[in-house]
Amino acid sequence: MSRYTTTTDADLREMLQTIGVGSLDELFDRQIPAGVRLHERLDIPEGLPEQDVYAHLRDLAAKNTSAEDEITFLGAGMYDHYVPSVIDMLMSRSEFLTPYTPYQPEISQGGLQVMFEYQTTISELTGLPVSNASVYEGPSAVAAAGYLAKLANGKARYVVSAGLHPHSLQTLRTYAHGYDIEVVVVPLKDGVTDPDAWAAAIDGETSAVFFAQPNVLGAVEDASALSAAAKNSPAVVVAQVDPITLGVLAPPGECGVDVAVGEGQALGNRLDFGGPSFGFFAATEAYLRRMPGRIAGETKDVDGRRGFVLTLQTREQHIRREKATSNICTAQALNALGGVVYLAWLGRQGFQELGELLLQRTHYAREQLAALDGVRKLHEQPVVREFALTLDVPSVAAVIDRCQDAGVHPGADLETLTGDPAHRGGLLVALTEQRSRKDIDRLVEVLGAAVTAERAAGTTTGVAA
Repeated sequence: MSRYTTTTDADLREMLQTIGVGSLDELFDRQIPAGVRLHERLDIPEGLPEQDVYAHLRDLAAKNTSAEDEITFLGAGMYDHYVPSVIDMLMSRSEFLTPYTPYQPEISQGGLQVMFEYQTTISELTGLPVSNASVYEGPSAVAAAGYLAKLANGKARYVVSAGLHPHSLQTLRTYAHGYDIEVVVVPLKDGVTDPDAWAAAIDGETSAVFFAQPNVLGAVEDASALSAAAKNSPAVVVAQVDPITLGVLAPPGECGVDVAVGEGQALGNRLDFGGPSFGFFAATEAYLRRMPGRIAGETKDVDGRRGFVLTLQTREQHIRREKATSNICTAQALNALGGVVYLAWLGRQGFQELGELLLQRTHYAREQLAALDGVRKLHEQPVVREFALTLDVPSVAAVIDRCQDAGVHPGADLETLTGDPAHRGGLLVALTEQRSRKDIDRLVEVLGAAVTAERAAGTTTGVAA
């Protein structure tokens, strides 16, 4: 790589003289209309010595509150799981620190093998035979599954459970608008997808059906029944799954799902204030050649030695828009490496034990919180690691503020997350293995006091709780 060096005044004069203009302003006058030019200096402060820049950035960073600064029960798609040090060690190795696609297998065997091992792991996790080498993140994976369905059957309608994560639904709507595909949202009933409305919405013009397992309220869906309702239609069955829950829930491949997608952040990737992470994408063999992104395959070289290559797709798929089956042209390989190392670190038994631990702690937290005055369960459905409550208060945001003042983040404001007024008063609470029973008891104490205080404040100001 060439080293960056700044343009000197002499360099600038020589370049301007070569092209026949006297100044940068004259150059811009010829090319850029005056109405779109900035006619004043940028409001940028003078430069600082390096140590002063460091101090300034340190002060800015100190204004943030991280998951290490408070007891947090935030979830809604991104979770505070423990990340073992072996992941940082392997991800920081120089041979993995490149985003470039490994088109040249003769110099990319390490990266290609990581992709291959990752695909194998995701296939085992989801119970589906093929996986790609990852995509950008969870919502992109959902939208890519929609495009796969459009290419597969050419139908013009998506049927989507209201339990799909709202960020994924928004992304799917954006893509569908470009394809001129109608998006029909099926409501929830008692915390899960309404089975009668779901079946009634699916017909011969349905391109794909989408549901989440567990759904955005934390409820475990009947994945087999939702899948079966679409089997007499051309629809591709797409499930957005939380990978951590697959230690205790049936894999989507055993439930009749055609395509399983999801957010991989919980697998060995930190929160990092929102990213980056990776999305996973697995499917039945029928959709192998329509899958987005990269697929690494195993082969043998001319000497019979085991090797790895990109397979089933040509390079043109990723650089020629009119020939592409997807707009996704990058594998989040470094983040996916964290995922496969995390799963290998846990192992099959450890992964199952993690799921069982989350089940136990989530049940304890849910029952203890629902016993508080002014707090009740939003639904009675089974949950694994996340659950929704209803708070009888004028403002959930105010309750969250009171809890944070006590050093506890109680969860996500459900109405803010989903944009649905029906979820007013909703609080979404998430558990990870980092939240101990002591932490849960602290949440019960703090949330109970916050709800009591907020209800009293509402009564004082004449606002009905």
